Amino acid sequence: MRQLFRFSVMLLAILLPALATAHDFVVDGIFYNINGNEATVTSKGLYYDMYFVGYSGSVVIPPTVTYNGTTYPVTSIDEIAFYCCDSLTSIDIPNSITKIDNFAFGNCPGLTSIVVESGNPRYDSRNNCNAIIETADNTLIAGCKNTIIPNSVISIGERAFEGCDGLTSIVIPNSVTSIGNKAFYSCDGLTCINIPNSVTSIGNGVFENCDELACFVVESGNPRYDSRNNCNAIIETADNTLIVGCKNTIIPNSVTSIGNFAFSYCYGLTSIIIPNSVTSIGKCAFESCMGLTSVDIANSVTSIGRYAFYNCESLTSINIPNSVTSIGDNAFYWCSGLTSIVIPNSVTSIGNEAFKNCWVLTDVYCYIADLSGVSCGNEQFDKDYNGDYSGRTLHVLQGTADAYRDDANWYPYFGQIVEDIFMGDVNGDREINIADVNAVVNMILGGSGNTSAADVNGDGEINIADVNAVIDIVLNGR
Repeated sequence: MRQLFRFSVMLLAILLPALATAHDFVVDGIFYNINGNEATVTSKGLYYDMYFVGYSGSVVIPPTVTYNGTTYPVTSIDEIAFYCCDSLTSIDIPNSITKIDNFAFGNCPGLTSIVVESGNPRYDSRNNCNAIIETADNTLIAGCKNTIIPNSVISIGERAFEGCDGLTSIVIPNSVTSIGNKAFYSCDGLTCINIPNSVTSIGNGVFENCDELACFVVESGNPRYDSRNNCNAIIETADNTLIVGCKNTIIPNSVTSIGNFAFSYCYGLTSIIIPNSVTSIGKCAFESCMGLTSVDIANSVTSIGRYAFYNCESLTSINIPNSVTSIGDNAFYWCSGLTSIVIPNSVTSIGNEAFKNCWVLTDVYCYIADLSGVSCGNEQFDKDYNGDYSGRTLHVLQGTADAYRDDANWYPYFGQIVEDIFMGDVNGDREINIADVNAVVNMILGGSGNTSAADVNGDGEINIADVNAVIDIVLNGR
């Protein structure tokens, strides 16, 4: 997975103008652009046979540089100037540097030493911390695998430790109040994170793509977050939203929602049980969880967000409970191993391309009896099949096949539409047994369920007559 990530970064880098070979001059192996009367350190930006060649070894940036007889003060480091420099081991920054653009040192796994010269008016490396800190606001903006965060740092900036492969542990001091977006993105060596009770702001994707991350501990007394029940996750206490999980997370049954990007790129996650306290699964919640083979969604979830299970290539089947009313755009996009899926009658909205690029999806079990306002999404069973849908079957309730065959939102995407889902199969497991009797009783008592399958006698009501009808089917097979 790490190799795939790095290849993607390299491919992206090739396409970015910022990493093109454009530069004004080179002195002592460092590439510069001229900015008026000043010089900016820029990317080396060289490619050989599709391999990016960046800076390597120890780099010492001088305070001034002379080119064509003109001496320029070196005042800034360009955006992604040292990005993806695998072999860069140390960097010395002079006190002339007053501007360091975003992601200048991201994804440098071999970087062990960062030193800002004493007297720099904007940045420092206080306490030999091996990091770059914005002095005025005490924000750590770039770290490495040897960083020790000083207890005067208030915030960890966006992508500060991105791609620090060698970072195996980090102590976040209780001076830190905020952690920026993707601050520890792709730090594969991290195994456990302790969040002090001072942290009250955690950005999106902070620990995304951290393959080995197995535990989270939020210090007791944190006013905003907790890790209740030793769940190995970070939960927003006030609204019971799980915002960051890992491969060892056990979702507590007090959690009511799974937040956006909560498990995104958690490659080590193989199975998850979503308890019946959860009502919503957020955008990209399980995006690219490529090892995920089993998902147990409780009959309490009402919405599955956009890209929720995007690129979960190991999922082969999933049962959507009959509490779900909406499936977001691209929710199961690129679930390339998905062979079957059950869509309950409760669903009233299926987003665009919800099942696009599900290459081997052959069986869709659809309990929706009323098709008004419900389509299978824009081109979600699309031209990836080159127009050949002969191997794909839509299984529908008795008496509804003609409605699907007449609906242009459904029939073009299936080779055959067959009625093999029967009245009485209330829980949608394609069997009629005592569980369905209990499901009808639960509906009578006010619970949710598949009304089309539960109205066995067809009188438009769910009542004791339907319970008896299901019992009759169980006992007599009719």
